Amino acid sequence: RYLKWAHGRNSSGTAGTFLKSQEIINGEKIYYKLSNFDSEKGIIGHECVNEIIVDRLLEILGVEHLTYQLIHADVEIEDKVYDTWICASKDFKMRGETKTALDNYYQVNRLGNESHYEFCEQKGWKKYIDTMLVVDYLILNRDRHGANIEVLRNARKHTIRIAPLFDHGLSLFCSCYSDNEIEKFNILEDKPCQNFIGSRSVYDNLGLIEDKKNLFKGGLKPEHKDV
Repeated sequence: RYLKWAHGRNSSGTAGTFLKSQEIINGEKIYYKLSNFDSEKGIIGHECVNEIIVDRLLEILGVEHLTYQLIHADVEIEDKVYDTWICASKDFKMRGETKTALDNYYQVNRLGNESHYEFCEQKGWKKYIDTMLVVDYLILNRDRHGANIEVLRNARKHTIRIAPLFDHGLSLFCSCYSDNEIEKFNILEDKPCQNFIGSRSVYDNLGLIEDKKNLFKGGLKPEHKDV
């Protein structure tokens, strides 16, 4: 209840539309995120749980990603206390690094009319992007816009890298707010998504990948369903 929640923050991710907060613990910056909040209905979303599901999936598949912790907490918003779940994550920027959204980086550094995908391929990020496209297809990620992919730069060391995958809350059943909506949800339907790379179809975007083998270090097995 001591945290101050706001839409914007100076952090590893984008400001976004969900309430966020942060604090320093033992010299390390920790970021917190709430699920969808409605001023009248309260906390109505389950995006924090989605983050945990995808976190565990990517761990199994061997994909570099931002790790989240699910915390059961009382949070105070607008003088009202809510019993809910929040996500906590550490800052993925290393000391000396600054971040920039991939869409901004593309606008400044692109060569001619190269596509977003071609730009990433030219920068040496092809396997990262191919892996991301498959992950977003598996979880039906609706929110992989250009600010949800970040470039990390260290001007002093002259290094540049692409950030680990993060922000998967708007995926899976994120649009469903009741058991009835979940039962009616067609998990095989290719719904329009906000993608910086490729088109608005996560299924069509798989066609960008030339080599679909060996993208993942691990593989899904029946026993992983419980995980």
